[in-house]
Amino acid sequence: MRIGIFFGGQSREREISFAGGRTVYDNLNKELFEAVPIFVDSLGHFILLDWQYIYKGTIRDFYPPHSFHPYSPHSFQLYLESLGAISEDEMNRIIASVGKRINPSEFTSLFDFAFLALHGPYGEDGNIQGILEWYNIPYSGAGILPSAIGINKTVQQGLMKNAGFARPENRRLSRKDWFRASDKGALMQSYSKELGWPLVVKASSQGSSIGVTILDAPDVRKFAHAVNRAFFIQEIETEEWNQKSPDEKIVYIRQLTDIREGIGLPVMIGDTCIYHPDHLLSYMDEYFGANATPLFLESLDNEDEILIESFIHGKEFSCIVIQDEQGIPMALPPTEIIKGNNFFDYRSKYLPGMSRKQTPIQLPLSQIQEICKACEKLFTDLSFNVYARLDGFITAEGKIFLNDPNTTSGMLPSSFFFHQAAEIGLNPSQFLTYIIRTSLAERIRTGKKTYKLRSLLNDLDMDLERLQASAAVKTKVAVFMGGFSSERHISVESGRNIYEKLSSSTKYQPLPVFLSGDESQHRLFLVPVNIMLKDNADDIRDKVFNPVEKHPAIKEIQKRCESITQKYAGQPLSEVREIHYQELSSLVDAVFIALHGRPGEDGAVQAELEKLGLPYNGSGVESSQTTINKFETNRRLREAGVHVANSMLVYKQEWENFYFDLIERIESQFKYPFIAKPSDDGCSSAVKKIKNRDELVAYARLMFGWEDIHDSESARVLKIRFNEEFPLKTYFMIEDIIQADGARHFLEVTGGMLSHVNEHGDMWLEVFEPSETLATGEILSLEEKFLAGEGQNITPARFAKDEGTRLYISQQVREQLKRAAQVLNVQGYCRIDAFVRIFDDNHAEVVVIEINSLPGMTPATCIFHQTAINGYKPYDFIDRILTFGKQRTLKSKEVSA
Repeated sequence: MRIGIFFGGQSREREISFAGGRTVYDNLNKELFEAVPIFVDSLGHFILLDWQYIYKGTIRDFYPPHSFHPYSPHSFQLYLESLGAISEDEMNRIIASVGKRINPSEFTSLFDFAFLALHGPYGEDGNIQGILEWYNIPYSGAGILPSAIGINKTVQQGLMKNAGFARPENRRLSRKDWFRASDKGALMQSYSKELGWPLVVKASSQGSSIGVTILDAPDVRKFAHAVNRAFFIQEIETEEWNQKSPDEKIVYIRQLTDIREGIGLPVMIGDTCIYHPDHLLSYMDEYFGANATPLFLESLDNEDEILIESFIHGKEFSCIVIQDEQGIPMALPPTEIIKGNNFFDYRSKYLPGMSRKQTPIQLPLSQIQEICKACEKLFTDLSFNVYARLDGFITAEGKIFLNDPNTTSGMLPSSFFFHQAAEIGLNPSQFLTYIIRTSLAERIRTGKKTYKLRSLLNDLDMDLERLQASAAVKTKVAVFMGGFSSERHISVESGRNIYEKLSSSTKYQPLPVFLSGDESQHRLFLVPVNIMLKDNADDIRDKVFNPVEKHPAIKEIQKRCESITQKYAGQPLSEVREIHYQELSSLVDAVFIALHGRPGEDGAVQAELEKLGLPYNGSGVESSQTTINKFETNRRLREAGVHVANSMLVYKQEWENFYFDLIERIESQFKYPFIAKPSDDGCSSAVKKIKNRDELVAYARLMFGWEDIHDSESARVLKIRFNEEFPLKTYFMIEDIIQADGARHFLEVTGGMLSHVNEHGDMWLEVFEPSETLATGEILSLEEKFLAGEGQNITPARFAKDEGTRLYISQQVREQLKRAAQVLNVQGYCRIDAFVRIFDDNHAEVVVIEINSLPGMTPATCIFHQTAINGYKPYDFIDRILTFGKQRTLKSKEVSA
């Protein structure tokens, strides 16, 4: 069955939709479905997207293409609407550079079923559903009416109140009344008198907590800011702007124009419309240079009415409700949201470590049953179908408040959608299959084109029966994830991604293995899918080492869903099981090591697997032992003539015993600012730009464990974020900041490569086009490297504007990166981070920063952008990696024999 996946869209949630569409594209079972990517741009064009672009980190990384961007001295990211007025001819050229423009009348020739991963207006409001019904195309999720209800919070309020659901007290505020209000303080007092404190201010037609603010106490300035934010209006004071440094102004503009947390672009200032961030920056500099009055900016994509609600004190939860195959709603186990901030905002929803999910919510069984019943009733009362995500609160007195029902859920790998399905034993691929089948059955109930729909349904059912029989002949692969380093959370993200790519394939059957323990003893655990999909490595470790009896609510819901689980997953692993290295040979045919740092990249795991003769991915023992050590890597590369940064190691014992001498030596060899980082960790973990002695001392105190990272003076000096980690080490590394040094063009890149074996048994390296990496702060952060929607990676890197010159420079860069990999005998695949200096004669000089022998394999990592240029989809790339591991093991056995 051909599945058209609709993603992107015109709403402010387009980046989450884009990432969710990629999840669906990757996880659709390849034995059942053919995925057809339909990208919807921010002007509403439908584009049959070339598959390579699905693996970009954000929409702005590829659309509009950088060749269509006006010059930006500050490298601002742009959406299509920032190009201003676009002629039809130019629009066609923009679309043709990434795919093929299609009209709805062409849909039936391209796909049989539409999977909707769109969010917000135009995606969840019935618009796209209406188009699809007009062309008789079945689609996933709710129909036109429930979608229209689900998007409008104001309409929901009345319907839910009439149906007897408890609701927080609320008041509406129109844009017209807000602008008319001369006394904002009096308006605030009137709301607080009626609703009390805290107040919740929210946009009426947005999802993902966009435009939502919680106000804890009376403050007219904060109240006005919250209301403006919900209307997508920004008021800027002259003094506020003029006190900012040039760099701070750039950061401010970048945040202001971010559609997720700011007002976005284009904006109106009076009668002037501004499309481009650079133009906005110039306008504001000019305005505040001559005016003392505030400036009002209003998004073209704004709200006409907002809601102001009373705050509910209680446990917050989210519950996915699905229909069974008879159309009866069933609530999956509700998840409690434990927030790092005071409310579940956009970043808390989608970035690991910003919040935690506890499934089921920690309550007595009777109260969980009440939540489930309430969610099922609301699902029915609002005429929802197929599935929905219902959020709510339960107070200490047991009163349930349901709010903001959503007819489409976020579909990132660790979202509630997959998190709760895993509790009944379905992995993401299986759950997507279930949603498609249930949606087909629901569309049949509408009485439209039922013969065609029943034919699709019957074919799918026959394929599902065939699928159960084919599982036994697949290659079994243990996917190692977790570990005990500061990189364990990214390892879990990588491991889950590998697991999901393999589980939807026709060739492999993956087994998730969580590694914990310490360097003296690795402990391995086979984990069920519901444990694998916990928020992060620490949550998984807690479930592994502190097993508790299955919650009665989980048992009850699993019992209700037993027939679904058996049909789509067979008999999935249901309990954690500890295993030992020696058992692996009898369980699997190969191992994919998705670990980062120690263990994993240090050769320790590889040594154990070589004893068993099991194929694995990545470099061998000796090479891994070298590349894990950045200082030793630098030394070896320097001796081989490869450019690296000047560096030194700072030892804890020397710091304690020879503090003043050591400080003087550091300051004589290195000029502030310089880089400090662990010598044997990656993923930007604890990498800091040190600008003075106070920061150096603070860094040492945290690295050597003399102060706690949380709420300490050293943490404040270094501006440590609340969810940031510092590994405890006995030494760390200092290195020079790499600078342009007279180069015409200077940029940071990361380049990947893949090992192959030719017909003579010789190994050769395929080097991919490097990506240009742009950091929003001083150092490229972990989120910017690996998380969808964060950071900017441009692939291929912009070495030059002229394509011929770019290719000439790129070839030089790739040769130098390849040389570094060969010096250290890197095998399998790797990622090399480096800086590139390009001089007037187009000579390129590469300065290598580090070599990652097991690079991050999260869905958004730029190694997938690079492999796509060479024709590899992520699964193809992973398959090649595993194939090379098998070839290497066979060759090793032949040599031994």
